[in-house]
Amino acid sequence: MDDTEPSATADAVATDAQTACFEAGIKFGALYHQFAGTPVSPDSADSLARAIEESIENQPHCEGVTVDVLEDELADALADSPADYTELTGRFMEVEIDIDYEGTTTRARMDMQDGYPLMRLVDVGE
Repeated sequence: MDDTEPSATADAVATDAQTACFEAGIKFGALYHQFAGTPVSPDSADSLARAIEESIENQPHCEGVTVDVLEDELADALADSPADYTELTGRFMEVEIDIDYEGTTTRARMDMQDGYPLMRLVDVGE
């Protein structure tokens, strides 16, 4: 290894934008894996959405969380079911998370893309 290559033990320094993006990913990981599988019905959708928002907003650098549990999608899923509830999955949610890390803001969103709950960055700025 020559002197121009970083050593394997050197500490990497992330930019504020990279850290803000990382924080958005952490929030989505916590949100999805904490709440996936929670029993939900059209009647409980709104209160569950508010509980998810309030829970994730407790985390550092989180400026806001908007969760929309899709009640029409829930009703459709339950139409032919003997149960009056189902489990929460990405199919039933649209989520937006706003992060502010040292003045750098990040907005991330989750919605269904080709049958998959895709979590993606939609904006990174100062």
